[in-house]
Amino acid sequence: MNSGRCDRMKGGIQLRGEEQGKACLMPVRDTRSKVPVAMLSVIFLACLFFASPAIGQSAKEPAGKLRTLTTAREAHDLTSEEAARGYPVHLRGVVTYYDPSIGSKRAVLFVHDATGGIYAELVEGSIEDLTPGTLVDVRGVSGAGEFAPIVNHPQIKVIGHAPLPANASQENLSRLKSGALDGQWIEAEGVIRSFVEYRHIVALQLVMDGGTATILIVREAGAVYSGLVDAKVRVRANAGPTFNRTLQMIGVRLFCPGLSAITIVEAPQNDPFNLPIISVDTLLRWDQVSDSLHRVHLRGTVTLQWPGASLCIHDATRGICAQTAQNTPVAEGDDVDVVGFVAVQGSAPVLTDAVFRWRSNGKPVAAEFVTAEQILLGRYDSEPVQIDGQLDAIDTATSDTTLLLASGKNIFAAILPKALAGREADAWKIGSVLHVTGICSVQLDEQRSAIGEGMAVPKSFRILMRTPQDVIVLKRPSWWTPVHALVLLALALAVTLLVLAWVVVLRKRVDEQTHLLRKSEELFRHMALHDSLTGLAARPLLQDRLNVGVEAAKRHKTGLALLMVDIDRFKQTNDTYGHQAGDEVLRMAAQHLLQAVRKTDTVARIGGDEFVVLLSDLSNPRMAEEIAANIVATLAVPVHFAGGEVPVSASVGVCTALAEDLDVDFLLKNADAALYQAKAKGRNCFYVFTPSQHRTKTESIA
Repeated sequence: MNSGRCDRMKGGIQLRGEEQGKACLMPVRDTRSKVPVAMLSVIFLACLFFASPAIGQSAKEPAGKLRTLTTAREAHDLTSEEAARGYPVHLRGVVTYYDPSIGSKRAVLFVHDATGGIYAELVEGSIEDLTPGTLVDVRGVSGAGEFAPIVNHPQIKVIGHAPLPANASQENLSRLKSGALDGQWIEAEGVIRSFVEYRHIVALQLVMDGGTATILIVREAGAVYSGLVDAKVRVRANAGPTFNRTLQMIGVRLFCPGLSAITIVEAPQNDPFNLPIISVDTLLRWDQVSDSLHRVHLRGTVTLQWPGASLCIHDATRGICAQTAQNTPVAEGDDVDVVGFVAVQGSAPVLTDAVFRWRSNGKPVAAEFVTAEQILLGRYDSEPVQIDGQLDAIDTATSDTTLLLASGKNIFAAILPKALAGREADAWKIGSVLHVTGICSVQLDEQRSAIGEGMAVPKSFRILMRTPQDVIVLKRPSWWTPVHALVLLALALAVTLLVLAWVVVLRKRVDEQTHLLRKSEELFRHMALHDSLTGLAARPLLQDRLNVGVEAAKRHKTGLALLMVDIDRFKQTNDTYGHQAGDEVLRMAAQHLLQAVRKTDTVARIGGDEFVVLLSDLSNPRMAEEIAANIVATLAVPVHFAGGEVPVSASVGVCTALAEDLDVDFLLKNADAALYQAKAKGRNCFYVFTPSQHRTKTESIA
């Protein structure tokens, strides 16, 4: 796809100017003429052939000069090295995609002629008369772009109007993902699953056989896009890849010129609640899986509702959870209809982009008492269960109230949104034995499941609670503490003066042993989870909070940001001032990092001079940039050591991702890549990589 830059589009969408594609220019049809359309096409193309530079041939240039490229295909087929030389380009074609909203000095523009298409790097502002179907004359020079050759510094002259290319090759997702169709004018077919409207752009999720592609379309005034959900459509558009900072293709986007280029093949049900009702246990089975692209209609009893996030129901066969933005309140036991798209999460199907409708009051579904071992057999996913466990810890760093409980040899989490938590939580003390009720969510052992006989292998599970009343304290922590034991022992031994001396000695010894045991326990626990030099979180604690943060963000449809922080030229600091000075720099850097972030954020040291900051529950990606800028400014303060000053600065790599793009390895990898870019930009700055919004930005602080 043609792209020479990474631009930030208004309304929260990032677009890269990166399209090309084959197109057949058709002449403007005169409704008064009786000449056949085919003849008009021949005449129009002949006029282009003789009026413009020779199609398919290079203009003759004086010796020593680069030849002029006269077709889109000729310019696009250059190698990256050839395109970077700046060949003169002069072509005529029709605009197939134009969006001037990316900024006051940038626009997304694709031009197609009879041979193909190419992206023009338009950076001098928008052109008012430019729309899809505009016939233009383009003069510029070739550029390597970020993914494929482009036209740099184009001079655009509007000639007239022409139809969009009439012929488009029908393609599947495998071909689109191969990259061979980069920029081509293609036709794809699939089901529209969801849409998101931004200020200038509408993003449609197209589900095809084998995966999904995103359709980007310039928002049209008065258009209603909700009617496209669950419709089987045929779309004509420019095929383009989504690629990472190393120019590797990781996804597919279709740049569609307008609603007129989308044909509804199968209209959706006017009222999706009129779809046939099916049972939960038939989802994704042999006789249903072939129709899994469309919405399904389920009916059941509510077992859990997290308003605006999740709704779980249970029908006569089993339970299922739905991801929904609808926050209409329903009660446990109410009968509801739910419509959504089937997906897989863990070892069970779930519904995504779901909506629901209340039917009647009903009777709550009884929760079965189970053990951790029974759950790990895989039979209770999405089912209401009861389970006992000892409370080992309460994680306060997440956006939800998360209890970590032990049941035998197994550790599991019980989660309750903080918005639903109450004062009852004050009674949940470490060491208590709790009886927990909620919906079971099983996580898989991906490796064992892949090499097994086709059966999913559970690895762990979580309990999703509904209210604080889902926790019953069965046994409080023992009153028999060392202090209480000493008081009772002192009272008992005080009866007789004969053993008073022994009581004093015994009490002193018990106090000393108790103190040592507590110190040892605290020390071992702290050493396991924290860095010994800085006191920050260590890698195991960071990994756990990453996993919990990703799951919470997906459930609440929010985002996360991961910041990689590296002290600039730290080895030089050690070599110049000594390792003791280096340790002091690391300690002060840790203190400054804690001052620069929010109380709910996690700051960890993962080795050497490398730090990681996890920003959880992130609703505005700009907050990650503000915190990164604050970190760079805060760390750029000399450290006083041995009567002198040690200069300090830091580079920060930022990766922000929304719920649908969240992946721990992806965050770590791209935050590290962003850090590398910050170093390459001269250090003492931050660099942002945001995959969910397709946006990069670099900011420097002197």
